[in-house]
Amino acid sequence: MNRIVPAVLACCVPMLFPTGTSASEERFLDSLAGAYAGQGQVRLRTDRKPITVSCTFASTTSGDSLSLKGRCRGLVVVSRAVGVDLKVSGGTYRGSYIGAGSGPASLSGRRKGEALNLTIGWAKKVNGDRRANLSVAKAGNDGLTLTTTDRDPSSGKMVTTSRITLQRR
Repeated sequence: MNRIVPAVLACCVPMLFPTGTSASEERFLDSLAGAYAGQGQVRLRTDRKPITVSCTFASTTSGDSLSLKGRCRGLVVVSRAVGVDLKVSGGTYRGSYIGAGSGPASLSGRRKGEALNLTIGWAKKVNGDRRANLSVAKAGNDGLTLTTTDRDPSSGKMVTTSRITLQRR
């Protein structure tokens, strides 16, 4: 399950940037706090069939930071801890993701509306390069959708490598 939730849900990050959080970013982050559970599909590589996973997450916030920690299970026997830590400063989110088989990954990006759009920087090559994209999007008042996309090295097309839908418990 190398890329269960890069997310998460890529996803998963201490930050060393000065604070400068606007009230709207703080409100947005606060709206993400809570316990979540859900399921989705994950592709370990762009050319593989998706695996159905079930996930649970706890999201905590504090002013300018978000921590999303959880576990995803698939194929009955595979389970992986996943963690995302983000910090916002001046409208830019930065952090890291823990949980991929490639090692800790960096995250950076911005919020657009109700979604965080983040670039993932893998610790080593995954699907032919070190970059992918992660979206952490609110789904109504009580839901989150974590979506990871990556470029398929054979076709050059963007492929959804994970989509996990979570509901607040």
